[in-house]
Amino acid sequence: MKNPIEAFEATSAILKGHFILTSGKHADTYMQCAKVFAEPKYAGPLVKALAKKLKALKISLVASPAVGGIIFGYMLAAALGCKNIFCERQDGKMTLRRGFEIKAGDRVLCAEDVVTTGGSVKEVVELCRQKGAEVVGVASLVDRSGGKAEFGCEFFSLIKVDVKAYEPDECPLCKEGVPAVKPGSRSL
Repeated sequence: MKNPIEAFEATSAILKGHFILTSGKHADTYMQCAKVFAEPKYAGPLVKALAKKLKALKISLVASPAVGGIIFGYMLAAALGCKNIFCERQDGKMTLRRGFEIKAGDRVLCAEDVVTTGGSVKEVVELCRQKGAEVVGVASLVDRSGGKAEFGCEFFSLIKVDVKAYEPDECPLCKEGVPAVKPGSRSL
């Protein structure tokens, strides 16, 4: 596959409609990475291509936010040959559960499937730093931030997609009365 977007097209992972994003913003396009990850023949080459960009970072741990980043983080860690964990919200705050640990001195790559505002992965970055780890980068399969996501470290992505996101009170689809759906997983 020469163009990574072909994997999204082949798996019907580019959805059109009226969506409420994890950030709370609204958009007419949604990149459903779960559909790509459901088919390893598409996901594997994408993750390996991104991993090639990251090898020089000498990563010891990949940490992802649940739920969207779990499969991506695991596949990325496997491609990089390092350990993988995921962070979960408990009482509204990103935390470590299931016996997972982040140790001082770990060289951590924080991974999220799609970044729009980067809110969830920023919480993971902060948690890693609080534990004394060195966050050497953030990686996503899809960057739809328009270059606006900032993490205080280098940000790597395989695909950059320019999709306009609106605040709810400015959303043209809301004004037209088009029903919105919330496909994300932040409330899980």
